[in-house]
Amino acid sequence: MAIEHDYFGLLESGPDGSIFWSENVELGDQSVTVDLTAPDQDDVSEAALDVAAALIASLEDIDRSARNSMVDELNDRTSEVTEYILQQQEALGEALEDTLVDISGDIQIDVIRSLQLMSMTILADEHGGSDPFAVLEYALDPDATDDVLLVNLDSGGAVLSVTSAD
Repeated sequence: MAIEHDYFGLLESGPDGSIFWSENVELGDQSVTVDLTAPDQDDVSEAALDVAAALIASLEDIDRSARNSMVDELNDRTSEVTEYILQQQEALGEALEDTLVDISGDIQIDVIRSLQLMSMTILADEHGGSDPFAVLEYALDPDATDDVLLVNLDSGGAVLSVTSAD
């Protein structure tokens, strides 16, 4: 079976009934991998695909909102964002400045500005639910696949939480 959508085209299901779509989307000067997935195509509605397409189209705004949420968490010394920044400072030491794209003097803000949006995973079967509908993956070093921050979004594009991959 398959689902046809204006944006995603023909989404064919695998032998287990799951669907998967992937494409690279340009965001500024970087390429972001966008994946759409669902374990059972019967759980994916046309509305979920429309929302997913809208999220992809507004990736720049969503990225800005995600980074603002990270900044909001800096006031909490136990937040995942604060822990991530401290971990990067410890791991990179003086070399941290070499990875920053902008040095304003506020290291926490500079790290958040310098994070690269690596991927967006859309969990199409979670439309309208309480679990994340989309997950953004950020990394300071694109090659360090374990040192990432994950921003969980609801189907409206609002940030639910920011977590680390640990």
